[in-house]
Amino acid sequence: MRVLYYLIIIPISYLPYRLLYFISNLLCFVVFRIIKYRKNIVFNNIKNSFPDMTVNEINIIMLRFYSHFCDLILESIRCFTISEEQIKDRLIIKNPEFTNKYAKENQDIILVGGHYNNWEIYGQGFSLFSNHICIGIYKPLSNKFMNSKIYKSRSKFGTRLIPMKKTKKSFEEKTIKPKMIVFGSDQNPTNPDKAYWLEFLKQDTAVAFGVEKYSKEYNLPVIFTTIRKKKRGVYEVEYSLITDKPKDEKYGEITTKFTNKLEEDIINRPEYWLWSHKRWKHKR
Repeated sequence: MRVLYYLIIIPISYLPYRLLYFISNLLCFVVFRIIKYRKNIVFNNIKNSFPDMTVNEINIIMLRFYSHFCDLILESIRCFTISEEQIKDRLIIKNPEFTNKYAKENQDIILVGGHYNNWEIYGQGFSLFSNHICIGIYKPLSNKFMNSKIYKSRSKFGTRLIPMKKTKKSFEEKTIKPKMIVFGSDQNPTNPDKAYWLEFLKQDTAVAFGVEKYSKEYNLPVIFTTIRKKKRGVYEVEYSLITDKPKDEKYGEITTKFTNKLEEDIINRPEYWLWSHKRWKHKR
């Protein structure tokens, strides 16, 4: 991994964006046409999520997905050496005042979103626009070298990364400023027996219950994060309220609300979701 990092990843990360997207176009051809990376998984995920679509319509979404997926790979590599000025040009927070008003009230909050559009550039740069201490919950990589490099890259603008196993400690830690803790909501839960089950994209789906659990336990507002692709390499983020009174919500309601918001984003522009993920491998 050290050779890959120093001889391939870092040199690529210094390339201008025009050249990056030229490489992305070539990579898309290889991944989609030659390697056919997880093509059956992507096709079946889209087919099951949009059962009324024709094969031709599914294939169009697949091609757009692989194009965006390859952009995402190259843009994520670019993040290793991206500057603060560059990231501010490529990450637009449409309504930063929405979360910053809670910071003025010395209120911790929870942010929730999905693996939609470029969540990597958002996770790396959102702290630049926030008055909170920004904390991201993540799953460490098994390779210690790459884990340390990715940790350094994701945290270089102020975001703190907390391993999943220490999630509870991040809520109980006393800090000088209020905290904003970010969760990804759309991956397979580690333990499906403890998940909340609902219909998501017309399929029986297990959703991790952590956001709802911690919001109720610590009485924290929950904010949903929508990421839109304005053009290649430029993303706009908009915050919206799930609830500011979590203890008043019925069991499962918070989880249902943010899952429905993610579903709405995916239905609107399906090519930007991570269809290659084995999202539905768990059964109720």
